[in-house]
Amino acid sequence: MNRIPESELIINERGAIYHLDLRPEELADTVITVGDPGRVAIVSKHFDNIDYKGSHREFVSHTGHLGDKRITVTSTGIGPDNIDIVLNELDALKNIDFETRTIKEEHSPLTIIRLGTSGSLQGDIPVDSLVAGTHGLGLDNLLNYYRFDNNNEEEQLLQQFMAHTQLSGKIQPYIASCGASIIKHFVDGFHQGITVTCPGFYGPQGRVLRLPISNPTLVDNLTSFAFGNHRISNFEMETSAIYGLGKLLGHHCLSVNVIVANRVRKEFSKDSAAAVENLIETCLGIIEKI
Repeated sequence: MNRIPESELIINERGAIYHLDLRPEELADTVITVGDPGRVAIVSKHFDNIDYKGSHREFVSHTGHLGDKRITVTSTGIGPDNIDIVLNELDALKNIDFETRTIKEEHSPLTIIRLGTSGSLQGDIPVDSLVAGTHGLGLDNLLNYYRFDNNNEEEQLLQQFMAHTQLSGKIQPYIASCGASIIKHFVDGFHQGITVTCPGFYGPQGRVLRLPISNPTLVDNLTSFAFGNHRISNFEMETSAIYGLGKLLGHHCLSVNVIVANRVRKEFSKDSAAAVENLIETCLGIIEKI
């Protein structure tokens, strides 16, 4: 088998992958990702025990047990560029032999669940509510660097979205579905819909401070999009990259977000910390059982 060169797969002196600073044995088969490095401890405080803690740059990881379930929670930082690092390195830890630098013959899938914060794009999805993304629709361009094919439903959704929004500039949207085996557990108490991923917080999400933007009707166009039973529920900065790379790499992925801002009602959560804690506690109760 082909050996992966040192310049392509960077392993540090303790045998850990470069950015995440994790060794294969320090990674669980179930992975929770959070954006904020400080949120890792807020998740892992619910574990019954923690057998590994590590950090490198914005990537903080804790691995431990919740009941009989071994879980790793790791921070990604903000944005799809960081997701490119995290998803590829998580996969390498599981599916590449670090001794021989070759791809393992037997593929081992991970369950990867993002617990994040997000903005609602529908008036009936209020602040502090929870949304499980059926699809990640990317305005960020990341997946266009990889060879990716859509199924028929995804292709139809993408075509209808492009016709509806008429985005200006050099934006090339892409779409990927969540892991069907995971989202079926996140139904009761959760809104579901398409999660749009943007490459920034201000102009890319239609916010205007001092700079004019090229798509001033973006929020209205996202809110009004519908195709069959699908509509856009929320947007943030990571989901489409997780779904796209997860699909390509053969992992089961889901993004669950708590709504901290409603862009239609112009509202923001009065206690976002409590909302995030509810997200964590609710989802851990489900993750422990799947």
